Amino acid sequence: MYKLLVRPVLFWFDPEKVHYFTFSLIRSLCKIPGVPALFRSLYEVKDKRLETEVFGLKFKNPVGLAAGFDKDAKLFNELSDFGFGFIEIGTLTPKPQDGNPKKRLFRLREDSGIINRMGFNNGGVAEAVQRLKKNKGVLIGGNIGKNKETPNDDAVSDYEICFDALYDHVDYFVVNVSSPNTPNLRALQDKEPLMALLNALQLKNFTKYKPKPILLKIAPDLTDGQLLDIIDIVKETKIAGIIATNTTLSREGLQSGNKAETGGLSGKPLTKRATEVIRFLSERSNRAFPIIGVGGIHTAQDALEKLQAGASLVQLYTGFIYEGPALVKSINKAILRHQR
Repeated sequence: MYKLLVRPVLFWFDPEKVHYFTFSLIRSLCKIPGVPALFRSLYEVKDKRLETEVFGLKFKNPVGLAAGFDKDAKLFNELSDFGFGFIEIGTLTPKPQDGNPKKRLFRLREDSGIINRMGFNNGGVAEAVQRLKKNKGVLIGGNIGKNKETPNDDAVSDYEICFDALYDHVDYFVVNVSSPNTPNLRALQDKEPLMALLNALQLKNFTKYKPKPILLKIAPDLTDGQLLDIIDIVKETKIAGIIATNTTLSREGLQSGNKAETGGLSGKPLTKRATEVIRFLSERSNRAFPIIGVGGIHTAQDALEKLQAGASLVQLYTGFIYEGPALVKSINKAILRHQR
C-alpha cells in the first residue's frame, strides 16, 4: 500500500517539506485512540528469538531507525510503533543551529538514493532532553556532534556538553565525526584527534555510576589503512563498538540527473560498500567489538547480508523512506526464518 499509494504522492513534493509533513501526520494519527495499537499490529513482530543483547543492552529486535530521521527527539515514541527495536536520535549539538541553506535534500529516484547536505540542523541538546523525559520505554541512542562554528581544536568540549546533557536520557551514545556536511568535521576521524575525543568522553563515562556504551560512526570512504586505525582506536579507547556506515561522497555508477549535488549519499548505491566495511572490520578485528550495520538496506536480504558480514544490529533510514514501514517487519521475519 505504501509503495503503491502513499509514496507516489509524497514524492511529488519537496523532500524536506514532506519530512516535516509526515512527522506532523504521524503525530496527529497517534493521538487517535487505537491508532498506535493498529500500527503495532501491522508492523511489529513479537518473538523472543528476535531479542538480542549487545554491549550490555537488551534489544527487543535488531532493527533500528538510524540517526537523522528524528534529529530532535520529537517522534521516537510514535516511530517505535512501526516495529523498530530501537531509535537513534540526533545528530544533536550543544547550541541550536539552522544547518545549511535550503534546498539541501534531494531524492535520486533512478538510484533509490538520497543526497543530503543538512548540516546538523537541530534545536540543540537542551530541547531534546525535555522531550526525552517523556520516553515511554523506547531504547534510545543519542547521536552527538559539534556546532558548525566550533573549531576542531575545541570540538571535544561540544561533544562533552552533549554527553553530559543526554547521559540520563539515552541508552547508548554515538560519536558522529563522519558527516560530510559540517566543514572539516571528517578531519576528526584522523587517529590523533579521534583518540583525544574518545578518550575524553570515556574519561567522563567511567566517572559515572553506570557507564553508557559509546559507539563511533564512521564514513564508508575510509581506506583499508584508516579502517585498521579504527580497529586500533576501538581497542585502545575501549569504546563499545562501531556504526558502519555514514553517507558517502562517492557518486560512482549513479544514473539520476541530480547526482552532482553536493552532500552525503545514502540508499541503494551505498549497499555494497557499507557491507564491505562491516566485513573488513569484523574479520580484521576477529569480531572484537559489536558493529551496527547501516547503509543501503532496502530489502530483508540487504539486512541479512550485513548481519552475516558481522553486524550485530542494523539500522534503516533511506530504505525506510523508499520502502515504507513494512520493511521493518520484513527484515524481522527474515531473521526468524534464517534462524531455523
